[in-house]
Amino acid sequence: MNMVTFFIVGLIVHVVFFVSIFDIYFTSPLVHGMAPQKVPLPPPAKRLVLFVADGLRADTLFKPDVNGTISAPYIRSIMEEKGSWGVSHTRVPTESRPGHVALIAGFYEDVSAVAKGWKENPVEFDSVFNESSHTWSWGSPDILPMFSKGASGDHVYTHTYSAEDQDFASTDASKLDMWVFDKVKGLMELGTPLRPSLLWWPGGQGSRLLRESLHRTLKINI
Repeated sequence: MNMVTFFIVGLIVHVVFFVSIFDIYFTSPLVHGMAPQKVPLPPPAKRLVLFVADGLRADTLFKPDVNGTISAPYIRSIMEEKGSWGVSHTRVPTESRPGHVALIAGFYEDVSAVAKGWKENPVEFDSVFNESSHTWSWGSPDILPMFSKGASGDHVYTHTYSAEDQDFASTDASKLDMWVFDKVKGLMELGTPLRPSLLWWPGGQGSRLLRESLHRTLKINI
């Protein structure tokens, strides 16, 4: 075997190995074509209001500050006395979009999204929003559109702030929270009864800013 043939064979083998990595590990885990299943039990509530405080770590609710004060006493009291709670574990990449997909659609990051630079899910998927009768959502233009994009029918309503308003280097991250809370408050003030629905309320970059925003906009102390 001369050097040219050896080089060509070696190149083909390396190409096959390289392509096999993407074929095995970068194939979407989502399965399509399955028959929809219905739960015979009645829903626990007619409506769900979902708050997503982006960047709010679980230890914020457990560890006291330097003065021994719990950062979020109201949420902590709900956890201990009334509500059910759990701690989620992240998967790479630890970005906002994959985290929201895990919360709302129930699966970890689709590895095939690497082809989109982790900015969009290239495969359509089902979510809680799609299964609700109506969903109103306010938040980031990087996240909301992907949930309305794959929704069947016209029942997922998205309202996003401008992409130019997202300044991750800003020292005051509550600006976007204020925008979200003002929009939600405006909907509540309409006084129109909502049909069974889901309200999605993403925002925030920490418990302190979340508390301040809730207090300023909705007069809620947590």
